[in-house]
This record gives sequence, C-alpha cells and structure tokens, in this order.
Amino acid sequence: MYLEYPGLLWLLVIPALLVVHYIWLELAQRHPHLRVSTSVPWKLGGTPFMAWLRHLPFLFRLAAIVLVIIALARPRMSEETTNVDAEGIDIVLAMDVSTSMLARDLYPDRINASKDIAVEFISQRKSDRIGIVVFAGESFTQCPLTTDKRTLVNLMNEVSTGIIDDGTAIGNGLATAVARLTESDAKSRVVILLTDGVNNSGEVAPQMATEIAKQYGIKVYTIGVGTKGQAPMPAVDMFGNKTYVMADVEIDEKLLRSIANTTGGEYFRAVDNKALSEIYARINEMEKSEVQITNYTSYEELYFGWLLLALLLLASEFVMERVVLNRIP
Repeated sequence: MYLEYPGLLWLLVIPALLVVHYIWLELAQRHPHLRVSTSVPWKLGGTPFMAWLRHLPFLFRLAAIVLVIIALARPRMSEETTNVDAEGIDIVLAMDVSTSMLARDLYPDRINASKDIAVEFISQRKSDRIGIVVFAGESFTQCPLTTDKRTLVNLMNEVSTGIIDDGTAIGNGLATAVARLTESDAKSRVVILLTDGVNNSGEVAPQMATEIAKQYGIKVYTIGVGTKGQAPMPAVDMFGNKTYVMADVEIDEKLLRSIANTTGGEYFRAVDNKALSEIYARINEMEKSEVQITNYTSYEELYFGWLLLALLLLASEFVMERVVLNRIP
C-alpha cells in the first residue's frame, strides 16, 4: 500500500492542534468551588467511571478527522504483473560415451568435464527446450526435449560410459538427435554434437545424417574433444588391473568440420577444460533466444474503507454524547 498524495499528511497538524486546545480547555475549567465539611468521601470514592467516558466523544471525533485526512491522501494498493513472451530455441546435446571418453587429457576426464560444462550451458538457457542423446556403438535418447532444467541436469549427471556397446557411431548419434527435432516448431533448431573419435560403427552414415539435418534446417555445431598428440587412455594390465597408457588422439576433424559447414554450424576443437567451456559460451552467445517482457500494473483504491471507518467513529461519537452521556446540544 502507498499514498498517492502523501503531502496531504501535513493536515495531521489540525488534529494535533485540536488535542492541544482540548487539554487547555480541560485545565481552564478545573476551578469549581464548593464548601463542604470534609472531602473524605470524594477521596475514597475515586474518579467516577462516567468522568472518564466524557472524553470518548472527543477521541472518536479526533480519530475520524485523522482517517479522513488519510483518505484524502488516497491510499492505494498496486500489483504488478509480468508477462514473459519467449521464443526459444530447441537444442539437442549429442554426447559421445565411448570408453575413449575416459581419457584424462581433460580434468578429471573427458566425459565428466563434458558433463559439467554441459550442465552449466543448460542452466543458462532459461527459455529453451533441451534434449540429450548419447551414442557409442549405437545411440539412444537420454532425455527428450524439455524445459525442466532439474530433470535435464539429473539425467545429464547419469550419463556414463559402458551403458551401450562400445564404438563411435557418429552417424547414429546425429540421426537420433535430428529425429528429436524434426517435429519441432521452434524458430531455430540446433544440435551440439560432441565426440572424441572417428566414426567406426553404426547403421547410419554421418553424411546421410548430415543431409537430413540440412533438409530440415537443423544447424549442427560439432566439438572434437581431446588434446593434440597423445593422451592417457584407460587400459587393463596383464593382472587385470585398471591402468592408463599413452595413446594417439584421433579425431576426424575433416568429418566434423564438414557436418558443421553443411548445416550452417561451426566446428570447434576442445583441447582442455577451459577451451571446452569457452566453446559452449560461444555457442550460447551465437544462439540467442528472443524474450519479450511486458509489465502491467493494476491499482486498487483503498480510501473508501478509511472513510467508512471515519463515519462509524462519528456515529459512535453521536451515540456516546446523546445516549450514554445525555448531553444536550
């Protein structure tokens, strides 16, 4: 609640002056003279109850004047309504989960670094629908397109290697991601495909999946994850213990660049955590959602309640003077 004309509160000086005037009259009238033999009965009897009640009419009138002044200041209640009209982008994150994603050239390894940075990306896309596709030797949808960011993050955290047959079926992963977007009516549809290897399995050729994406107007950003040269790869020694060996990093950059160029996207190479984070930040800047915010403000006038209460107090003053105190005008 607020007052439309708070400057009128200066009128509250009037009831303050009335209080001063009333006190002055009370003091001026306290000089009656009556000769009696003793004043003991008056002292023992105390102050009569009716003597206190005679001040109530003035208090009622004073409160009524205060309420009228507040009503003149026009108390109001305002309520703001915000309408957010967002034209979002549909995005599918297609992530490689082959065993080579356990390589430790990114910290703590490729797959966990990719998951953590993808979660940050998801949290920044407030009005977009996002889905998750994982692929290795085959592919499947980990999460369909949704705006439920909590569910997306939970399902992204569950992504791991070993959940499907090993391999690198880039064509299958891209085809599955494109299939999630073919029926979308969003103004922009995007696939972010992340892999660390060379296509070596799957029923769908990457070139065919790329042509389907181009036909449906789906833009594909491709990310090659892995340092240049050699990286520590997971292996098993002769005793069956898990170990890491240095192995050549092989990423089919020519294929990934071709997929991106054909569909109007862009290819990136992530050699470490910082580079991967910067890549997602760059994609985040390139693919902006359109959000239009409209604010509406509604007002509720409250002065009537104050005036009604003032009238009730004036009526109480009249009843107190005429009925209870039996004063004659």
